[in-house]
Amino acid sequence: MRFIPRALLKKTYNRGSLKNDDRGVRFSLKNRLAPAALVAIDRIVIDGETIDASTVRVSLDGGDPIPLNDLAVGSTVDFPLGALLTLSIDRSALDEGEHEIVLEFTAQPFGSLAFDVRDSLATGRRDPDAVPRSADDDHAVGIIEQRQRFVRERTGSSLEHAAKLSFDPEITKGNIEHLTGVAQVPLGIAGPLHVHGEHAKGAFYVPLATTEGTLVASYNRGMKVIAASGGVKCAVVGDNMQRAPVFEFDDAATARHFADWLVEHMDAIRRVCTESDPFVTLKHVDYYLAARFVFTRFNFTTGDAAGMNMVGKATFAACNWILRQASDFGVRNFFLESNFATDKKASQINSMRTRGKRVVAECTVKRDVLRDVMDADTEQLAHHARVANVGSMLSGANNNGCHAANAITAMFIATGQDVANVAEASAGILYTELTPEKDLYISITLPSLIVATVGGGTGLPTQRECLAMMGCDGAGKVMKLAEIVAGTVLAGEISLAAAISSLDWVSSHDRYGRNDPTRE
Repeated sequence: MRFIPRALLKKTYNRGSLKNDDRGVRFSLKNRLAPAALVAIDRIVIDGETIDASTVRVSLDGGDPIPLNDLAVGSTVDFPLGALLTLSIDRSALDEGEHEIVLEFTAQPFGSLAFDVRDSLATGRRDPDAVPRSADDDHAVGIIEQRQRFVRERTGSSLEHAAKLSFDPEITKGNIEHLTGVAQVPLGIAGPLHVHGEHAKGAFYVPLATTEGTLVASYNRGMKVIAASGGVKCAVVGDNMQRAPVFEFDDAATARHFADWLVEHMDAIRRVCTESDPFVTLKHVDYYLAARFVFTRFNFTTGDAAGMNMVGKATFAACNWILRQASDFGVRNFFLESNFATDKKASQINSMRTRGKRVVAECTVKRDVLRDVMDADTEQLAHHARVANVGSMLSGANNNGCHAANAITAMFIATGQDVANVAEASAGILYTELTPEKDLYISITLPSLIVATVGGGTGLPTQRECLAMMGCDGAGKVMKLAEIVAGTVLAGEISLAAAISSLDWVSSHDRYGRNDPTRE
């Protein structure tokens, strides 16, 4: 038998699948290991009772059940990665409560496998306080209206606005569960942003979805300064998306030897990743040794998708191959993610090694332009930047600029990005320098900007319209979008820094950023 960690093998059992049906009992297995073929079910034991094979039927992904005894000797049942294999047993119903299941089976390429689990019988009864859902189509109009009634009855909210969808709810499958309505966020437009990038070339009007007053106006002013100063140069200088498995061994020396083995077999690991998903490319695998653990970072490119799910699938396939091929090392345990990719968390390693797109935006702000448009001096901005660097160092902030997260969040909401990625995308490295003419060279490096123009929420109607506004909808546009985001961030850095230096920051927010219906 090829080695599979016991904890990983037990996860093939689909917890919560144990149910009584009209003919007896059923439960299911989900292939979370690797593409396989079921050769035989060797033994099933429920609560100490060995099940007669003649009473067992098998079905794959909801297909017609096949009696186990009808499977010809030597034949196999395909069991693809992610597929659900249901075992139905003709026997008396189980009582409510927890039951023990022992399963022994043979599968290619793993050989003989066995595990035991305990699972509680699923009764199908719903908690009256649970949110209504439909197992058949949870995005149909009827179940959405049922949830809306449920919310009105339970909370007293009228849902006058939230219940009004302007699109077919069916298109949100894969984007949201328990769909009940929409959250309408105000959308403003700033621009034109003049970009001289490798992918984004020209003037762009940028959609910003926000509830923060002064935000759109501030970015608009920064874009005006950039335009009058000759535009912003942008370049994507790095592209990595990670998954970070960890492998545990008996001792540190074995861990080191395993790391050496990974390096020697990198070409084969790349092939396995490509076979699992043709849209991802494994660039390299970093490893870091601590105690008896090998922490790895699998670095991929993912095309126009953000790619977290894609790299998870590819890395999982690679790790299953590694576990089989490197069984002599005696892996004690394995986890697909060790928290070392720092998904949706700011981290120093992502600032250094890149996660998503690493983008630089730079502009030389003309001294007279800044004075005329923002009533600020380039010398004062440069001095403020030096002082603010000390403040950033003292605070341990992940960004020595002003507010990169504002532009990134507003654009993410508008264009259907995963907004939680702002946690890492907000990291930034600001640099300023006065030229001999007293103009201000200013640049922002975004080391972990995670954006997409396909997949996720980018295909929803409003978000697709916002992407199309910038010519960034569809395949082949992700680098262009990354450059526009970086240029917009830089516009905000210029505008806010100037407002702070000219003492207009508070007065501007007081005039444009308050939403108090009681004020005069």
